[in-house]
Amino acid sequence: MRTGSERKKHMIVQGYRYKFLSRAALVEAEKTLLLAFLAAEGLHGESRVRMDADYATDQTLFTIVVDTSTVVGEDIAGIFTTFVSKELGQNKFLVHRLDKVVQS
Repeated sequence: MRTGSERKKHMIVQGYRYKFLSRAALVEAEKTLLLAFLAAEGLHGESRVRMDADYATDQTLFTIVVDTSTVVGEDIAGIFTTFVSKELGQNKFLVHRLDKVVQS
């Protein structure tokens, strides 16, 4: 998993885009995403998550994009959607499937 300043320009070709309605919701969602990554480690192992999982955030648009081009990514997106729905409520964010999006 690459985070923050470690990220280089890359393309997420398949994923889910989560749009949060406030900066505070985005901050909480980022913490929840880390828990989803941890849960995925329980399913796939730390090494597989490190190699196959990716996400991108945009602080100005209040968005998180989870790459689902791998089984690990699909599991993380499912876990994250469940966790964030329970934590924030389904009315605090929107989620859309992406076919291709460029993130930097």
